[in-house]
Amino acid sequence: MGPDVPLLNEYKQEFFWKRFPQTVLGGPRFKLGYCAPPYIYVNQIILFLTPWVLGGVGTLLHQLRVLEEHQAATLSGAVMLGAAALLQGLSSYAVQRTGRVERLRTPNVLADEEEAEFSSCAGPDAIRFLVPGKKFLPNAVLHVVLAGATCGLGTWYLLLGRLVALYGSPAVAAVVFVLGWLVLCIGEYSLVVNTATETATFQAQDTYEIIPLTRPLYIFIFIAVDIAQRLAGPVPALLLASQVLHVAFLFLPLLWALGMLSPLDALLLWAMEQVLVFGLGGSPMSTDLRLLVMFLISACVAVCTFFIPSTLGVVLFAAAMGFLLSLDLGQAGALLRTCGSTAGAKTAHTLGWWLGWKELLLYQSLLVGALTEAGLLHHFLTLSQNWRVEPQVVIGWITIVLFSLSWALQEVQGVYLLGGVLHNPLYPKEIANVRQFKERSRALRAAGAVRRVLVNLVSPFVTIAFLATDGSLQALHTVSLSVGFTRAFRAVWQSTEDLLFQVTVVSIVRLAARGSTLPWWDSLGTGVQLILVSLASDRLLQLASKIKFALTVLVTSWTEKKQRRQSAGTLLALNGLLWPLLLCVLTLSALLSAPLLPLFTLPVFLVGFPRPLRSWPGPVGTACSCPDTVYYQQMSGSLAGALRTAFVGGALGSPAPGSHFLGRFQDRVVWIMVLERGFGYCCVSIKGLELQETSCHTVEARRVDEVFEAAFEAPDGLGLPTCLNTHWGNLLTPCTALPVCVYSDARNVLTGIIDSHDNLWQLKEDFLKVLVWVLLQHCVCRSGKAQASRPQSISKTSSPKLRRESSSVNSLGDWSDEDDLFGPQPAKRTTALVNTGVLQTQALQSGPSLPGSVEIHSLFGDVPLSALRPLQPLGLGLGLGLPAVDKGRESQGSALAGSPPPQVKLGSPYSELLDLPSSWRSGPAPPLHSQQQRLVFPEEWFHFVLGRLELAGPGESPEEVAEALRRDEALRELHAQVALSCVVSLGADTTTTSPSYVYRVYCGDVPWTKGLDWLTGNAELYQLTLKAFRYTFKLLFDQASLGTVERNEELLSTLEEYEREWYIGLVSERGWQEAVLQEKPFLFSLGHDLTMGTYTGRVLTLQEMLVQVGRLNGEGVRGQWANLSWELLYATNDDEERYSIQAHPVLLRNLTVQAADPPLGYPIYSSDPLHLPCF
Repeated sequence: MGPDVPLLNEYKQEFFWKRFPQTVLGGPRFKLGYCAPPYIYVNQIILFLTPWVLGGVGTLLHQLRVLEEHQAATLSGAVMLGAAALLQGLSSYAVQRTGRVERLRTPNVLADEEEAEFSSCAGPDAIRFLVPGKKFLPNAVLHVVLAGATCGLGTWYLLLGRLVALYGSPAVAAVVFVLGWLVLCIGEYSLVVNTATETATFQAQDTYEIIPLTRPLYIFIFIAVDIAQRLAGPVPALLLASQVLHVAFLFLPLLWALGMLSPLDALLLWAMEQVLVFGLGGSPMSTDLRLLVMFLISACVAVCTFFIPSTLGVVLFAAAMGFLLSLDLGQAGALLRTCGSTAGAKTAHTLGWWLGWKELLLYQSLLVGALTEAGLLHHFLTLSQNWRVEPQVVIGWITIVLFSLSWALQEVQGVYLLGGVLHNPLYPKEIANVRQFKERSRALRAAGAVRRVLVNLVSPFVTIAFLATDGSLQALHTVSLSVGFTRAFRAVWQSTEDLLFQVTVVSIVRLAARGSTLPWWDSLGTGVQLILVSLASDRLLQLASKIKFALTVLVTSWTEKKQRRQSAGTLLALNGLLWPLLLCVLTLSALLSAPLLPLFTLPVFLVGFPRPLRSWPGPVGTACSCPDTVYYQQMSGSLAGALRTAFVGGALGSPAPGSHFLGRFQDRVVWIMVLERGFGYCCVSIKGLELQETSCHTVEARRVDEVFEAAFEAPDGLGLPTCLNTHWGNLLTPCTALPVCVYSDARNVLTGIIDSHDNLWQLKEDFLKVLVWVLLQHCVCRSGKAQASRPQSISKTSSPKLRRESSSVNSLGDWSDEDDLFGPQPAKRTTALVNTGVLQTQALQSGPSLPGSVEIHSLFGDVPLSALRPLQPLGLGLGLGLPAVDKGRESQGSALAGSPPPQVKLGSPYSELLDLPSSWRSGPAPPLHSQQQRLVFPEEWFHFVLGRLELAGPGESPEEVAEALRRDEALRELHAQVALSCVVSLGADTTTTSPSYVYRVYCGDVPWTKGLDWLTGNAELYQLTLKAFRYTFKLLFDQASLGTVERNEELLSTLEEYEREWYIGLVSERGWQEAVLQEKPFLFSLGHDLTMGTYTGRVLTLQEMLVQVGRLNGEGVRGQWANLSWELLYATNDDEERYSIQAHPVLLRNLTVQAADPPLGYPIYSSDPLHLPCF
């Protein structure tokens, strides 16, 4: 798609320009898109101006001095309350009336989808159109009461006498009065008449009718300040605030239209998060429930701190509660409940942590040590005044040194220094494998271990000493000091690195001001100073990230040719001319901690409404699952363990909540978001993006690979090109590579293997051997002796060929990492006669599968190939070098195939363990003589496998048991008959075998033969036969790649390894996904590339590989997600080819959209919140 693709298509443009005026005016629909009667518009105008009229009555009576201010406000409010109740009653009546009687209309297929017909000015259909009503009766009552309160308080807020007294000018008062009542009418209409769709939309659906409360809420906030000023008396600050807010009140419609004011639910969550982090020392939470509970508990702790009379008690209480609240208490309780269980042990092993007596003792020791230190230092050091140098000054110097050292040790962990500007010369480059990476990064891991000790053990006690020796604790019983120190003692453990930086800044300010006084700063106290430093540092970091994001959008709108629209020059010029306004937008968004919204991802910047750091309202863990989800699900556990190590060592920097990381390995893209952080733990969410890459996805994924290659694979050097990060402006900044246990994907074109006549002939010979082994293994497993089926001689000496294969499965020269060749196959429809066994075959194929086998799904639509009757090749039914059989005898044999099989008398009691079901002995095998069977059946192999089966009981000789089995001719004939019947039923006895036949049988779409109905009628035998054929093809593939298997011992070892360590099937099968989740060491699949006309092999190998991880610009991600929310929820621009979803190799726009939570994004995998131990 070109850069000038429409931002909105024509239909969406018309829809947008109908919706936007409704949003501005609060709900009146003056642009309908069709011709409506004039009274519809007149009625909307009357309803819109009704609050003004009713409030004007009270205002007029007050101006005539008939009523006092509060009386006028009460009158207006009461009248508005009655009018709102009347409207809701009429709406309810209209709904009941139209529900009982629905007038029949002739449908007009050419009419607009929103078109409505009206019978009269006050008819039920007109009332329902004007006042849709509320879904819930409590909401109707609440909204009616709020409408009366809004009108009454608004009348009081905009009394002309009050406005003249504020501004001293009747003209200004008149302007404020008129425009202010316009704002009140907009809020009232949205509340009780018809709710407008807000540009600031947080939830995809307004289930509980919260949106109508948004505008009255902000009106009440403005009125509350005025009421406070009236009640407080002549306070200059409140008077100035009231004057300013009366003017700002007039701009509320503009702020609502631009979507800068949060809806009620997002506002509450954002406010709780900000107060919890900056006022109470907590962390953003992974769920709304955790946020609410932690906010309430933390607020209670702050209140209790205020009422404790002793300063020593305050120090001890704040230190203890700060430590306890910073722990992951919810996860600790879950681990305690699973203590001793297998699942809990597995989880603990995956994450490298288990809550036991050692951990409890460690936490108890830390708590006792912290309380002892805080109590002793506060009691002794704050009472003495004879210090030549104050203890807090000395601790401040220690803090500065400690912060500098920990910061330096963190910087050297990553591949870049100074925020991604310079290459780190200490970081290993050109890493070939995981072992080499671990060896060369040993020094960095040692530095990370030192930092780990400094941050987790040394820093908390140093900062506690700094706080405990502060002199402002003596004047603690003020609200500001109580909250400040409660927050500081909590942040000691909750965010140790951040508090260490804040204490360092406070110490530097005090050292710089040594000898002079800073009255305002000193009067605040250390606790409030730390709050201000925390707030200022957070906002400055946000501002820097927003400026970088804005510059990236501005520059790339011109430098990237595919992003250069015709309006690019104009937009750049406007941003240059209006740079003070742009700077104000950036600053305001940073102050509010709101996302910077680039409209349609163009250089048109707006302030998005404040929302929680998670950006999305739903629970974490929602995804659009598909078959590829299992690859991310398998690697998430190992990746979580690697992330834990990286967070602890500092390789990924400080994992602050709201941080985003991106990982890349082969065709997999992993999106990691930090949700929550505390002492000893970090909560993250891992998302997986689609593997079937679109063109946009491919462009951005290629740029991601280039960014990582420039960071990790560039040769060492001192020149400028290798020292600077040439991709510094990219949204992604590489950090480190993590060793993760993941499946590596290798693909190979099978030309020269599957179409070789020698290989196909070898396939037919090996198939009978493999089938014999599969049947014997099945008998042994069924008899309950599966554990003894592995021969001791083979287990002692593994196959050298197999070892060579395992070590070099990915080193074949012709393997490639091209695009996935195993996508959805186009369905084929074949015109053929379908026999009566179709339903039976489908039912059998949908049954439960056996271990090692798979569930078969037809590749040719709803009709399985087993139901088709294609022309049979010459020689079918008589292959394997056997003499021709008379046609009459063949018919006789076919007739006998359906008769009950004769009873077979086995010659040994051990043979009973290897007996086969009687239904398997009625197959279409030709009635061969004993000598003929010996020529066809691999008797030597059969006896060899029998000798390796450990069927001997206690006190019995294995050699005697094996010899007895070999002498049993009835057992041999039984297995020969069943095996030959399966071969004939599959058509594998033909003299000509083609690659298409091999592929179809491998996929389970067996060409029709006379014995296929018998074979599919025995579902278990059919699955075993299919399993044997797939093992045979894998054996053919290995022999063609690694050499021929000549000895029986080697063949048996190979088959046992297939059974133990391989899954051989199809990518589309459910068994493939289960094998990935069970972490089978190897998986093999056969595929067919329809576009190239070639057959392909795919091997997945489970091994530890390096996953490259980089940090994303969090503000860039939040800004693009804010635009996505606006564009889809408000503008409903869901066009798959819209401009804002096109590939942008610098902003990674397409990947960012994919990583958003559904329904706006579409990650194929999203984990539940993962709590990683980071102590």
